[in-house]
Amino acid sequence: MPFLPWNEIDTVLLDMDGTLLDLRFDNHFWIEHLPKKLAEKTGEPLEVCRANMLAHYERVSGKIQWYCLDYWAEELQLDIMAAKREVEHLIAMREDTIPFLDALHDSHREVVLVTNAHPGSLSLKIEHTKLDSHIDNLISTHEFGVTKESQLLWEKLQARLGFDPARTLFVDDSLTILQAAKDFGIKHLLAVSNPDSQLPARDIDTFPAVSDYRLLLDDIRQHPGSAGHKE
Repeated sequence: MPFLPWNEIDTVLLDMDGTLLDLRFDNHFWIEHLPKKLAEKTGEPLEVCRANMLAHYERVSGKIQWYCLDYWAEELQLDIMAAKREVEHLIAMREDTIPFLDALHDSHREVVLVTNAHPGSLSLKIEHTKLDSHIDNLISTHEFGVTKESQLLWEKLQARLGFDPARTLFVDDSLTILQAAKDFGIKHLLAVSNPDSQLPARDIDTFPAVSDYRLLLDDIRQHPGSAGHKE
């Protein structure tokens, strides 16, 4: 179980996909379902379409295009939102998410969702999970035009929220993004070792890591946030 000095944490910034939600939906959509839709449209073999899509993902990885449904709709000439709705039954929260969010809320900390997901994806997932009822503020990085991999995003995010990096915890399943947050000066970082319920947990040694937020609840409750934060 990772040690976090909760008495030094007032703000908690949370990723969405793989952190609060099971990454199964996204992995299935991008690796299985979308290549299948493309194969149906073009008549090319499924494996060819999947290989081409994986190569395309690699080219735009970490850039706003990778997360942009409008980009993929134009590139593939497909209705991406309609395709997502075909497998929306796979959208699900992690079992440990609501207990974690409720403990953070009760501890009077500011809790903010910061996702690279396109606003369309965010809306679809909120529709299915009602995640917004457990979080103070929801932010898609698309409104800034840059992703969490970019230092510019962190600068803009701090200007928007006014958080103190030394008293902020950031939780994400992406080690690349956690490193970007660390480079910006976010002091407290937590990785998620099991973002996809269908895949084995990862061994992570570069950041403190968790596989079940419920292991953190007692410490959160014993160390409430500083006065002056959200009531």
